[in-house]
Amino acid sequence: MGLGQRALRPDCWGDAEESMEPRRRALHDAMSGPVSAQAGLATLARALDDEVIPRLVLSRRAASPCAPEEEHAAASRIGRQDVLDFARVVLDSDPGAAAEHVAAILARGATLEAVFLDLLGPTARCLGDMWNEDLCDFTQVTVGLWRLQRIVRDLSPAFAHLAEPHDHARRALLVPVHGEQHTFGLFMVAEFFRRAGWDVWAGPVASAAELLDLVRNEWYAVVGISVSSQVRLEGLAATIHSVRRASRNRGVGVMVGGQPFLERPELAALVGADASAVDGRQATLQAESLLAMAVRRA
Repeated sequence: MGLGQRALRPDCWGDAEESMEPRRRALHDAMSGPVSAQAGLATLARALDDEVIPRLVLSRRAASPCAPEEEHAAASRIGRQDVLDFARVVLDSDPGAAAEHVAAILARGATLEAVFLDLLGPTARCLGDMWNEDLCDFTQVTVGLWRLQRIVRDLSPAFAHLAEPHDHARRALLVPVHGEQHTFGLFMVAEFFRRAGWDVWAGPVASAAELLDLVRNEWYAVVGISVSSQVRLEGLAATIHSVRRASRNRGVGVMVGGQPFLERPELAALVGADASAVDGRQATLQAESLLAMAVRRA
């Protein structure tokens, strides 16, 4: 869930209704400039890569020749050409070709985490760019994204096998902002939360009222809300304010993520979030920090 790097003070947003108006004005001013992200599927796919789908930071390769171990490590890495090749595969008419391609990448030594972080997300972005450049049509991209989600589902049991034991205190609710139709990125982030030992409810909600019912009826340590574009930011501050008021956990941590917060991290504070992070892996770390702070305050 692209979520910014810094954790904000969790106690900086009170419950007083009068505190909402300055935030609304500040958010309106911040959003009044031109929207840089292009609407449509290209924005979605870019957000899947930059926001919600985590990327590994690879060590810089030395200029000297590789030792045998380094050669093996280099062979197992997933690079830009792998992404381009895989993008073509998922657009292929053979529905089984994508799974076979992933199996080949795993066979050469790539880890499951690398496949999740460095192949699936960047491929989704690549599909969006191809659609934006008229290299493929909307239907092809839709089928391609569906195949990526199918691969995530197929790999999920093996990925979860490495998960830490569940802790009942680690309960997270991950939802897209109301009206958002795209959930692939959120689905990926949920996998990383589960692997970190979190009990996760993830998916779209039918209405703002349903979201409030969820936090009112169940205890969650963290609520994460994903936004794919600036046009979806309207009303987010009020939603977060309502979540805090309705939450069964009075000290609930609220995280936000998405392309708008990557481009302008200050928006996270303006909508009243406690934290944001640049990728899903950091999102789990931020969630742990919020939980630890809540325990210390209790």
